[in-house]
Amino acid sequence: MFRSKALLMLALSVVLCASCDSNRVFDVYESVPSTWHKDSVISFKINPPDSLNKYNLFVNLRNTSQYKFNNLFLIVEMVFPHGKTIKDTLEYKMVEPSGKLLGSGYGDVKENKLWYKEAVVFTEAGEYRVNIQHAMRENGKVNGVVELEGITDIGFRIENN
Repeated sequence: MFRSKALLMLALSVVLCASCDSNRVFDVYESVPSTWHKDSVISFKINPPDSLNKYNLFVNLRNTSQYKFNNLFLIVEMVFPHGKTIKDTLEYKMVEPSGKLLGSGYGDVKENKLWYKEAVVFTEAGEYRVNIQHAMRENGKVNGVVELEGITDIGFRIENN
């Protein structure tokens, strides 16, 4: 009886804390199968709230200890409503020199909030699309890592600046 009440209180606390995030404008995750294939693109469709305010953009991801690299290379593409496209290759540090995974969370799963762009104004009306693909390579190898292990979810977040 006590255990079920404790679990209920914990669940309510998590929901309340998540709902108190006043900076969040958009925050969506997509699950990755057991491995993230190099040709698999995770897409997010976004309808910005306005064209006046500035927003900070983030790539969110969850990874496990099966992630065996020190860093992560991503190709992030933003497609504007009228066809313009911006494509960036980004590098993020994922592990401390000691081997400890970076990110928040307890146990095997870590959550990382990775900067993408700062003070963005969505000047065009309509639907934007953000595409995210990994671009990992092993040292000394030309071809990319075909099946990336250890990434469980990819997300995209927009916050008020």
